[in-house]
Amino acid sequence: MKIIPYTAIVILCLFMGAKCDSKIHSTSDAIPLRDGIAAIPKTLYIARHAKSSWTDPDLSDFERPLKKRGEKDAPMMGKILASKGVKPELIISSPAKRAITTAHILAKEIKYPIDKIVTNEEIYMASVSDLRDIIEQLNDSLKSVMLVGHNPGFTSLANYLTKHYFDNVPTTGVVAIGFDVSGWNKIKKNSGKVIFFEYPKKYKE
Repeated sequence: MKIIPYTAIVILCLFMGAKCDSKIHSTSDAIPLRDGIAAIPKTLYIARHAKSSWTDPDLSDFERPLKKRGEKDAPMMGKILASKGVKPELIISSPAKRAITTAHILAKEIKYPIDKIVTNEEIYMASVSDLRDIIEQLNDSLKSVMLVGHNPGFTSLANYLTKHYFDNVPTTGVVAIGFDVSGWNKIKKNSGKVIFFEYPKKYKE
């Protein structure tokens, strides 16, 4: 597969604005962007880890690293997020190797301090209920937060939080969801609106 050059990605993203994948949801319910940032009280970025390797049978699932495809996709996705003006105030990652490595790569591209990434063991193998608990405990002073972790929990969470159906949040896929609430613990089922849904295959031939 051929990757579109970064300059083309930036131009494409600028033209796309808040447009969502037509196969997943319509644009009518998407939240308008202002200078690339959603003008809403709370924004949650659900970022699944990049493609990981299964080549070493002696490694536990927790220790599996990224494969070459993942090492290429993560920086590309980070550049796409940067072109959209994504600047989370907090990144919380699963401590699993494939997730924290992805978090570091995304953080570098969006200029988020790597040493400020917080790990939370509850994200690894988390259910929707577990992820909801993490979100509800967030400090209300935070306007935007990125979670980096795993399926099936992340796809289930995206479906729980919005009225849109996501068949799958693929590796290195990122769903941005906006909430018109003052506190994270006020987020309810189907209360979020999709700002964007990005994933590597949208930018490959």
